[in-house]
Amino acid sequence: MEKNGTILCPTDFSECSLNAIEYASRIGEQYGAKLILIHVSNKEDFLKLNPGREDNDYQRDFLKEKLNNLKKTVQAESIPLGLESCEGMILEGDVIEVMLNAIEETDCQLVVMGTEGMNDLRKNIIGSRTSQIVGKSPVDVLVVPRKVFYKKPRKLVFGTDYREEDKIAIQKVVEFAKFFDAEIDIVHASDGKNKLDRPLHQSMVEEITPFVRYDKVNFVLKSFRDNLALGMESYLASAKGDMLITLSRQRDFFDKIFNKSLSKKMAYFITKPLWVIKNF
Repeated sequence: MEKNGTILCPTDFSECSLNAIEYASRIGEQYGAKLILIHVSNKEDFLKLNPGREDNDYQRDFLKEKLNNLKKTVQAESIPLGLESCEGMILEGDVIEVMLNAIEETDCQLVVMGTEGMNDLRKNIIGSRTSQIVGKSPVDVLVVPRKVFYKKPRKLVFGTDYREEDKIAIQKVVEFAKFFDAEIDIVHASDGKNKLDRPLHQSMVEEITPFVRYDKVNFVLKSFRDNLALGMESYLASAKGDMLITLSRQRDFFDKIFNKSLSKKMAYFITKPLWVIKNF
């Protein structure tokens, strides 16, 4: 994202969304960004927080107070560290529709969202909502699993099939990594069936290297015979990566692996933050 840009972070006040706010705040500090916290109000969510209450006025006051408290906490902790500002918005309607409209209206460059992951795949949970927003958002989305608490990233794992667009995306990843002095593993995952994988890997490394201009980059060719997506997550764990990054585009490498829905499915089972690059 750009310096002094805008980050959008939806919250339903769950532990899952609070972790996302922490990530959004810390990233916002580095970019001098404006952070907008959004709660999409609906009766179902309110009753989950306050069983037995039906009072709409009380609901609005209750939500305003909770969001205001979150906003004040972020302002006190992150503005001294570089965050430009933090605002709160309460909107009403369908979560997906409202979020997509908010992305456009706020002209944000990044959405940071929480997900429950594999713990709960029921319809209408925040995990499935996150998955839909990942698929439909015109801007980058950072997905933060519920049990992942913020820590300064030391290694980023960027999955690639070495297409032309990757050169621009990698520059974005390098810019992010420099803030944290983080290492980057650029990983080309293969099923091992294509004999041209290694020569292609070598030629593309030579071609991409001039676009990197960062000395903490490793180019990796990995073969996963069973499931490329699970293989990528396994690599993330074995390499002690702190974030997995994918480039989302039509008919891309990862879409093919996951029947055109890698980023959506990764949002369910990933155990580290997943950054899906949309804007390149």
